[in-house]
Amino acid sequence: MKAQDIIKQKPYLIWYTKNYDGLSDEAVVEAVLNYGDFDDVQKIIQILGIKKVAEIFRKQAARPRCNYRPEIKNYFQLYFAKYAPLEVPPIRRASPGR
Repeated sequence: MKAQDIIKQKPYLIWYTKNYDGLSDEAVVEAVLNYGDFDDVQKIIQILGIKKVAEIFRKQAARPRCNYRPEIKNYFQLYFAKYAPLEVPPIRRASPGR
């Protein structure tokens, strides 16, 4: 199953095109997070993986012109902070002899 298949099953999530196969994963994620229900969100996470969905969301949410409604943006910032936290590289410490 592809991300675009969610839109084929629920075309009201993206009403501005009928070319569902031409939609990018980014467009599908944005539509599902903005207009889908919790089952739709879980389905897109199952298809793309939580890290990929979180990465797409964070990239879109960081833009100056963001299409996420404020309450949606806030919810998913908290959601992905808990379930797909950013990986911080470990701090390298100098060895004692240096």
